[in-house]
This record gives sequence, C-alpha cells and structure tokens, in this order.
Amino acid sequence: MTLTASSTAPVPTAVGEGLKAAFRHHPAGVAIITASGPEGPVGLTASSVSSVAVDPAAIVFSVTRATGSAGAILSADSFVVHLLDHAHADLAQSFAVSGSERFTAEQGWSALPTGEPHLAGARAALRCRALQIVPVGSSSVVIAEVVEVIPGDAGLPLVYVDRRFHALTDATS
Repeated sequence: MTLTASSTAPVPTAVGEGLKAAFRHHPAGVAIITASGPEGPVGLTASSVSSVAVDPAAIVFSVTRATGSAGAILSADSFVVHLLDHAHADLAQSFAVSGSERFTAEQGWSALPTGEPHLAGARAALRCRALQIVPVGSSSVVIAEVVEVIPGDAGLPLVYVDRRFHALTDATS
C-alpha cells in the first residue's frame, strides 16, 4: 500500500460547516468495515463506501482518524466491508460508538477462513486489501482492491441521512 501526503490546505471552517450541512441531507449507504487486529477483531460503521472500478475491482472509503478500530483496519493486511440492510440498523449504531458491544455470536459474527470477522447476514461482504491510503485533513481516504465478494441476504438497503439510519424504500423521502 502507498501513503500519499496531502498537499492542500485545510478547508476554512465556514466552508467545512457548509459541507457538513449539505451532506447531512444526502443519503449514503451504510457499511461495517472489519479486520482482525493485533488485539482481536475490530470494526467501525462507514457511510463513505463507494465503488471505483470493476477492472480491477476497487472501492474507496474514508475514516476520520488513524487510531483505535480505524488504525487497526488501516494497518491490517486485509479487511471486510459489509454492505448492510435495514435489519442491521442497531448493529450499525453499535459500531458507530466506541466501547459498545461488538462481535457477539448473537449479532451473527463468525470468522472467514482468512481470519477477518464476517457478518453472514450482510447484503454483501467485500474482502479487500488497501492499495493506497491518502491523508486528507483529519481523515484518511482508502482505495482498496476487492479480492473476494461474498453474497448475502438482500433486504431493504440501509442508508444514513440527517444523522439517522433509514430503510431505503420507494416511499423513503
């Protein structure tokens, strides 16, 4: 993986606050990203996952700091991006808060043969390896190669909008 230094100045506060307000009403899919860290399984909720290419298969996402779960994921050889449906809203909330209960059998977690934590009920699980990590302000943008796609159950997709999780339906406004 390659680290690339940021060459741009931080966004002024007024612009940054305007950007947050603009994206507050822009729905985004929800994922839980997991890895096997030195002290056991780690994970976090992300709403910044997007596909980049199919040849090679690649995705992109960002994390806001390089410590804790995010730091362990950034330093892992591989990680799994679980695309969630509405049945996983409570789990997504749990992985969005530090110190919450995670990786219990009741939540549906198991380990892949390669060691990463896997949520069998996810819409899909993408096993990945980082190609490039780009620091941008207080965040890191991760460009990752998808090395395996594990299909799962298909329910109503989970989206994050206006600081809440919602099921995506035709009636969603």
